[in-house]
Amino acid sequence: MTAAKGRSTSLGQEHTSIEGSGVPSGAAAPASVWLGIDFGTSGARAVLIGADRCIRWSQHLTFAPGQNHYKTWKTSLDRLLAAIPTEFTPHLQAIALNGTSSTVLLCNDWGEPVTEALLYHDDRGKAVLDQVATIAPPGHRVHSSTSTLAKLLWWQQQPDWSRWTAASPVYLLHQADWLAFLLHGQLGVSDYHNALKLGYDVESLAYPDWLGQNPNLAPLLPQVVPPGTPVGRIRSTLAHTYGLNPHTRICAGTTDSIAAFLASGARSPGQGVTSLGSTLVIKLLSRQPVEDNRWGIYSHRLGDLWLVGGASNTGGAVLRQFFSPEDLRRLSACIDPSQPSSLHYYPLPQPGERFPLNDPQLQPRLDPRPQDDVAFLQGLLEGMARIEALGYDLLADRGTDRLTQVYTAGGGAENEVWMAMRERLLGVPVIRSPHTEAAYGTALLAQQGPMEGGDG
Repeated sequence: MTAAKGRSTSLGQEHTSIEGSGVPSGAAAPASVWLGIDFGTSGARAVLIGADRCIRWSQHLTFAPGQNHYKTWKTSLDRLLAAIPTEFTPHLQAIALNGTSSTVLLCNDWGEPVTEALLYHDDRGKAVLDQVATIAPPGHRVHSSTSTLAKLLWWQQQPDWSRWTAASPVYLLHQADWLAFLLHGQLGVSDYHNALKLGYDVESLAYPDWLGQNPNLAPLLPQVVPPGTPVGRIRSTLAHTYGLNPHTRICAGTTDSIAAFLASGARSPGQGVTSLGSTLVIKLLSRQPVEDNRWGIYSHRLGDLWLVGGASNTGGAVLRQFFSPEDLRRLSACIDPSQPSSLHYYPLPQPGERFPLNDPQLQPRLDPRPQDDVAFLQGLLEGMARIEALGYDLLADRGTDRLTQVYTAGGGAENEVWMAMRERLLGVPVIRSPHTEAAYGTALLAQQGPMEGGDG
């Protein structure tokens, strides 16, 4: 791996409107600790675990509205590292990070972004889907307006492309890749979870010929390694600035939904994990992989099993359009989850859906709105639960193991009424994951090391 050229400095101190809070455990510092950092759509969280996998410390930062871009990420990473209690810093063994799937940016040879990041749901790639069709096989997962490949092809068509590439090579980095680069200084390295929507073949663990031998794309493709692979040691300047163990390994990361799955406790075929954050993501452990872009279904490798699933645009982002967190708690307490709603919503924050319907033009269905906010919230929650049930049914229809149990992760796992409503509609036990934070799953990844192709 080639180290990035240029300066090796501590992270920037850009001002952002971020609120944070630490949660020290009060336990004595262990001999060794591992750090997982989760960058989601609305904030970032760090979790330290010991050798016994128990949480020793955590910290959460919330992004100010409209501030989900690389400068905020950089400042947040800086603040999280600075917040690690000094009793832990000398014992840190490894760090891994996760980010939202298909959130990407372009960087120069110094690792400095030359574009703003395109977020996971950015669908400007719809302008190049005809070009995607000339490159990728029919039905491939990259035939999506939000795929990483579509975003890359869109960038190549912009007037600034020649300016971006004139002075130095351009690197395509996922959110987790770039944040890890800030720590280890290696450019052009990704993991096979993040690279899935770029077109990487997770069955053969290689780029397919139509991508890897494409002269216009191949030079831009990152080197792909198994999640958890040590990429390098932490930059010496960062170790000095934050008092960290200078031998701390920086590992290849994963996506936020995979990290939440790793934290969940699911281990057997038929067990599913639903992540209820800004979006709704489902993953089902299956003995068979399933790929079907018509419904936005894709499979991640996880040892000898496969994580099959998809991501809907429904989720907490819709709820936040109408209710504050306090409103959600107050109104949810008034809902009887055993009684069906008469409303038939398809809640989306804006037009466009990925899974279980793959329709970039799908309109949100939020009418009629009753005057009673309790009834309105029940309709929204039940609409999301129906989308979740439809998703799991679709996976089974396409060849996965049948759903037997659902673990719930993400902020939505705190809503007991929603949990009961989902259990009624899914027809299987729904339980809260022992650990619901993606950052915890990423800490486990840092501790366990490389997630090799067929070895888990």
